[in-house]
Amino acid sequence: MIPPLASILSRLHFKQLRLLVALADCGSLLRAAEQVGLTQPGASKSLREIESALGTELFVRTNRGLEPNDVGHCVIRYARLIQTDVAHLREEMAGILQGHGGRLSIGTIMGAVPLVTDALSRLLERKPALSVEIVEDTSARLLNLLDEGRLDLAVCRTSISQRPHLYESIDIHQEQLAVVANARHPLAVRKKLELSDLAAFRWVVYSANMPMRLLLEREFHEAGLRFPLYLMETTSAFTTLSLLQRNPTMVALLSTDVAEFCTRFGMTCILPLQLQSRSEPYQLVMRSNNVLSPVATMFTQEFSGQAASRGGVTP
Repeated sequence: MIPPLASILSRLHFKQLRLLVALADCGSLLRAAEQVGLTQPGASKSLREIESALGTELFVRTNRGLEPNDVGHCVIRYARLIQTDVAHLREEMAGILQGHGGRLSIGTIMGAVPLVTDALSRLLERKPALSVEIVEDTSARLLNLLDEGRLDLAVCRTSISQRPHLYESIDIHQEQLAVVANARHPLAVRKKLELSDLAAFRWVVYSANMPMRLLLEREFHEAGLRFPLYLMETTSAFTTLSLLQRNPTMVALLSTDVAEFCTRFGMTCILPLQLQSRSEPYQLVMRSNNVLSPVATMFTQEFSGQAASRGGVTP
């Protein structure tokens, strides 16, 4: 039986986590012990203490040395994450003490990337030594990272969560959507298109149940058209653009901000199709009752100001 969390927290130590990572890297108890500054008997004792604290064995002995079992792989993965988090802690403390401004972790959905990068660029003019991590993913994944404390803020939608009360949010932008394609798409020269004109082409879309995918499905339904069967599903902007570049007959649905950016640099063209549906606003999201760091507060001000200047909505 797995011990209670309080028991695990009271019995595990950072040096033991370092030993787990070293064992995974080295595969040898002797080499792992040397790496973390222990004797082999000391490392063997420490491993037994770790397994006792967690209530299960983590490694199996083979002719090649110690190999993690399934639970061991899981524990090692989290040990690496904890080491990374402590490294980030040290980095942020050093930045604050040296007057550099610390560290900021921001999550964003694809459609908000232009707004996020604009706000960050202005923030970096004020805090040039600030360390920044940007994670682009789906709203669901970003909210999970926010829950885990791995993001300070996220620009996404809380409507996909079953627990929206866990978050505080500011409506930022009523997202406009555009259908894009390679500039050599057969219909790129047309002055006006209907959805039926594109029904037979292969679409690059978000995964099922994501807000942008649901909107596109609604467009097809209201037009009395069958939703395309042969899809390319991805949440990656780069993958979407690469597919459009390599396949001149594909089409994709992107936020207008992203579509205009890509078209400005000749990566895509915006097809003349007027969508009937409106996408729900995305939000600047933080955990409820969480006190933001000074740099996270500064980013919030920059981002909200940028959105307001472009017609976004405020609380």
